Amino acid sequence: MKRVVVALIPYLWLLGLFLVPFAIVLKISLSDVAMARPPYLPQFSWNEGIGAFLSQLDFENFTFLTTDDLYWKAYLSSLKIAATSTLLTLLIGYPIAYAMARTPEQWRATLMMLVILPFWTSFLIRVYSWMGILSQEGYLNQLLLGLGVISEPLILLNTKIAVYIGIVYTYIPFMILPIYAALHRLDNSLIEAAEDLGCSRAKAFWLVTVPLSRNGIVAGCFLVFIPTLGEFVIPSLLGGSGTLMIGKVLWEEFFNNRDWPVASAVAVVLVLILIIPIVLFQQNQQKQQEAES
Repeated sequence: MKRVVVALIPYLWLLGLFLVPFAIVLKISLSDVAMARPPYLPQFSWNEGIGAFLSQLDFENFTFLTTDDLYWKAYLSSLKIAATSTLLTLLIGYPIAYAMARTPEQWRATLMMLVILPFWTSFLIRVYSWMGILSQEGYLNQLLLGLGVISEPLILLNTKIAVYIGIVYTYIPFMILPIYAALHRLDNSLIEAAEDLGCSRAKAFWLVTVPLSRNGIVAGCFLVFIPTLGEFVIPSLLGGSGTLMIGKVLWEEFFNNRDWPVASAVAVVLVLILIIPIVLFQQNQQKQQEAES
């Protein structure tokens, strides 16, 4: 009985904080917008019964998403930005994780603390700080002008470059930590054996180190890609109106247009898209646990 209760707790958590809210959003996505009344219809009534209630639901909002190019362009743009940001985060995060794993043992705890130190500050404050750094009168332009690298301020804020900078800075710890964990468990004798068998240091790195850290790479890529796909704060503050991402479209539908059914349909499609990498991530984690056992 105790085992059942312990196993039931996470399922109840999942039911209350994901499945029930998702069911509510799904129901709204199948409804119609209502003017000068509740934000959507139909509303369930015990007098009419569940049959009459279900008969009024339809897929009109999902059809509307396919006919308006704003939405599918937003999904494609979000996928592109998320994939590119994940790649940039990997290219920057892997060398950092590799250096941490090769650092003497007494320094690793300090380096780990420096990686997670940004989490001690509000996410919103950190994004706002990048606005001060990347603006035309910001610290970056002042530094480059003072060094004579540029003759006039660069336009970085309200561009996709600023979005990539903000995403990479924000999510790079999620890339570094799982890769570092994989490299930390790596048996150095395997690399020494590869070098003894004639591999150069670079070749041993590509043939031994990288394949053995694959699980960390996969985990880091998923941990960055999944939240980046639905990111709203960074593209809104750093990307401006020129950056199209589905998170911004979702917010505008809810709070500017007040079209709850369409906004809910956008959210449901986004969740369905996110389920694919989440399932792949879970499968990778399961394979890793089976391999370790």
